[in-house]
Amino acid sequence: MPVQFTTRELRRTYDEIAGCFDRMEAIPERLGLRRLRRRLVRQATGRVLEVAAGTGRNFPFYPATVHLTAVDLSPGMLAIARERARRLGRPVDLVVADAERLPFPDRSFDTVVSTMSVCTFPDPVAALREIGRVCRPDGQILLLEHGRSSVGWIGRWMDRRADRHAQVIGCYWNREPYDLARAAGLQPLDARRHLLGILHLMRLRPAG
Repeated sequence: MPVQFTTRELRRTYDEIAGCFDRMEAIPERLGLRRLRRRLVRQATGRVLEVAAGTGRNFPFYPATVHLTAVDLSPGMLAIARERARRLGRPVDLVVADAERLPFPDRSFDTVVSTMSVCTFPDPVAALREIGRVCRPDGQILLLEHGRSSVGWIGRWMDRRADRHAQVIGCYWNREPYDLARAAGLQPLDARRHLLGILHLMRLRPAG
């Protein structure tokens, strides 16, 4: 049977690994993920919401002019993010919240950002719909996600190991982020794949 983490299990898991999470992700960051974060996040403008902000790895790359709110399911991860924001001298409103039930009114933000998160949402389409709901109609949604490789044999290898991989931290690495975004009604403005088709860099608009 495929593994399926509940919201409560995800919160507990990420609370437990919060202190070592940045070390766990160090190699992907050095192999190009940090560069793609910078490319994506520097496009943010106005009132910005970051969903599933984790330990705040995107915080250094936001323009100084934005007003930033960041949410995450895990209080432990947000504690690390709070310290990172303090060191950077960047004001950030931090909120513990479930991406599938964001505690904000419709059309609240000019930009909504989420990176490396669609893989963990229990219901990714519901979470992406929420992202679209809180974004203004003329705003933008910026996503950096990983998914199933577009290289045939690599994609098949990921499929075979997907359930085993998901058991560790609830990461479903063979999802198709672009297809999930379209299923949620988000309208692509620009979408590109990197690193053997695994990483997706997307700029989208909410449903019209």
